[in-house]
Amino acid sequence: MPDRRGVGSLQPSSLQAEGQQHDYADLKRLIVEAGLLDKQFAYYVFNTILVLTLLATSLTILLVVGNSWLQLLNAAFLAFVFTQIGFLGHDAGHRQIFNGAPRNDSFGLLPSLLLGLSRTWWIDTHNQHHANPNDLDLDPHTALPIFAFSEEQAQSKRGLLRLLVAYQSLYFFPVLLLNGIGVRAASVQYLLRAEAKHRVVEASLIVLHAALYLGLVLYALSVGQALLFILVHQALFGLYTGSVFAPNHKGMPTLDSDSQLDFVRRQVLTSRDVKAHPLTDFWYGGLNYQIEHHLFPSMPRNKLKKAQTIVRAFCAERSIPYREVGVLTSNREVLEYLHEVSASLREGKKA
Repeated sequence: MPDRRGVGSLQPSSLQAEGQQHDYADLKRLIVEAGLLDKQFAYYVFNTILVLTLLATSLTILLVVGNSWLQLLNAAFLAFVFTQIGFLGHDAGHRQIFNGAPRNDSFGLLPSLLLGLSRTWWIDTHNQHHANPNDLDLDPHTALPIFAFSEEQAQSKRGLLRLLVAYQSLYFFPVLLLNGIGVRAASVQYLLRAEAKHRVVEASLIVLHAALYLGLVLYALSVGQALLFILVHQALFGLYTGSVFAPNHKGMPTLDSDSQLDFVRRQVLTSRDVKAHPLTDFWYGGLNYQIEHHLFPSMPRNKLKKAQTIVRAFCAERSIPYREVGVLTSNREVLEYLHEVSASLREGKKA
């Protein structure tokens, strides 16, 4: 099990800190020498064609089969396809696909259209997370009203939220069923802000997505079946995306705003890898190599496995704890941690 202490309290001595500042440069040199930051255009062309083929298959089934209970299986399949599209948008947001921002930004508009999300909202939020992983003050992924990721956060809850958070481990995964709706709502809220960039373009893509999505489903199915299709599709889309991202950091040590950790330790200590397997790599979109992804966000997805060997050896050499577990263990650790930090609420203790 990972150390439950906040990483912010594990501060290095001044002598250690001076030496640690060179660690990332040393690690990056090894990665660059191995050619692992080189763009993989052919890989992403294949991946894009594959995902679009899967999308076309699902839409063909929707239109050809028509009213049938088999469409619920198609809704589940489409949830899988939507998440795979999301992985492409994620990679474009990190500039993994092309050199330079413009082409990645242009490509990223395709997932925005297909999923009905604000690309700029996603990038802004995700970049904050990458810069401040598991930082209870700065990471937006730890600022969720119905969850607490430390005992202090749990104790700060009031009223109904306090009663809910006491049992957060029981509803963590069920709540992920609403994740698809949540990201759409957050996208709209973001675009309504005065400082939102590309508001017209992204708002137009969201409206177009909604029109095409609802139009196709209502054209192919009766109203009752259409509503059921949408419910199953959106719920499983939320569950899939949420369950892929949850094991990456939840249940790992947390930071605070006073942390003085160097970049390597900040990223490694707060992240968890899920053991590699061809099926796992595909299912997680490469995000099971979360440590490597956080250290080198622009690294193409298909190079993360090779990077893992280098990073793991580097961490062992410098006595940096490196966490890698199986799928079931990673999810169990998330639930155990949520149960642990909310224990004081169940026991009626006050801060």
